[in-house]
Amino acid sequence: MQGQIKEKAIALLRSGAADRVLGWKLGEFFYDLTPAVFRTPEEVERDFVFSVFSGPNLSKYLIEESKKEGRVAAFLKPCDSYSFVQLQKEHRIARENVYAVGVACDGMCDMKSIRAHGVKGVLSARQEGDRLLLETLYGPAEMAKRDALPERCLHCKSKKVVDFDEMMGENGTECPDCGRFDEVERLEALSAQERFDFWRGHFSRCIRCNACRNVCPACSCVKCVFDNPDSGVAQKAAASDFEENNFHIIRAYHVAGRCTDCGECSRVCPESIPLHLLNRKFIKDMNELYGAYQAGADFASRPPIMDFRQDDAEPSVIYARGGDRA
Repeated sequence: MQGQIKEKAIALLRSGAADRVLGWKLGEFFYDLTPAVFRTPEEVERDFVFSVFSGPNLSKYLIEESKKEGRVAAFLKPCDSYSFVQLQKEHRIARENVYAVGVACDGMCDMKSIRAHGVKGVLSARQEGDRLLLETLYGPAEMAKRDALPERCLHCKSKKVVDFDEMMGENGTECPDCGRFDEVERLEALSAQERFDFWRGHFSRCIRCNACRNVCPACSCVKCVFDNPDSGVAQKAAASDFEENNFHIIRAYHVAGRCTDCGECSRVCPESIPLHLLNRKFIKDMNELYGAYQAGADFASRPPIMDFRQDDAEPSVIYARGGDRA
């Protein structure tokens, strides 16, 4: 699909349908693709890359790009599109300035997953059917593509692009039985001390680089609480266990009901902290307490904590239903 998407990007620029294109380009390594804006067909031809490593979610970059003069074309995978819709619902994206091209997706590969299956020194990778063909320093290798997927793609909630102007490839469907809450349920089954030890073991590695906050589409406040110079935690490494816990717990509460479960927080974490599990716990609890809700799935529904019904559960009921698993 690399060739088709590149051709589409060039056609949109040449036809005037878009003034610039939001996509991906090579980073330091062939598997390290990074979001980029392309303004001419020549830039697209030279630098635009779409591959099995085009994992970065492009939706957050549309907050600023849609404010600029002219129209930006963006290539959105299913998970990107959920964030795209959620940001529109929060009035953060000027939809009229975006030409959304939906891209069918069966999962994006992750080099950590490839290495975990014993493949080293990878020089290139390409998909052929459900197989991943690799060239390495030690010769050719092959593996099932599924084995190269990160957790967020293995338990993908939906392969459906929910908002687009044009679709490339066949649009998929939602995946209600994806098992994305299995790991959350495993953690719930642990004792309170075991859960505390689990998260302390992970949070203790946090270096407060803010990568999770910066990449998260839901973390899009104009003024962030963590940038407040009077907060005592602005732009600094944690000095205590409390600060380590505080940063992640506050962030999880701030995106509750708005997190689309795109998994970007865990993808960019240099310490491999499974931050998505914290957000999924919130999603699971809200589904159980207030009814099923998926952020970014449509334009009509309202997040449970931003809505009100006369039959809403009172705090005492919430505690009775879920307090012993908190």
